[in-house]
Amino acid sequence: MSATRYRRFLRLCEEWPRDESKKAQDLGTVLRQRVAAAFREGENTQISDPEKCDQMYESLARINSNYYRQRFPRVRDTSFTGVTVEECKVLLTGSMQHMDEEKKGLWKTLMKRFSSKPPEESPEKAPEK
Repeated sequence: MSATRYRRFLRLCEEWPRDESKKAQDLGTVLRQRVAAAFREGENTQISDPEKCDQMYESLARINSNYYRQRFPRVRDTSFTGVTVEECKVLLTGSMQHMDEEKKGLWKTLMKRFSSKPPEESPEKAPEK
């Protein structure tokens, strides 16, 4: 029976998309690592809690198939900040060095809006004596 579970998880790992821009933070990469750790012996792995294993698989399969996105469609593809999906992806990639000036302006605006501290004056804009 664990052989069937192992094959199901392998199929799920193959179907799960990878986001190369996120590197180690990608959910697909973490999923593959966890499956490899959980099934160290492959099909011969003994599962201590089969019900929990099946629940995990079903939950991950629903996420992968966009079950919740289809069941609860969004009116708009923006968040409370008004930032679009594409802009969020740019901000979350962590590659701030390659941003053009427009996107840097967006990043600064978001940092000002959500920062708990007042923004510090940059040395370029410091008042002259």
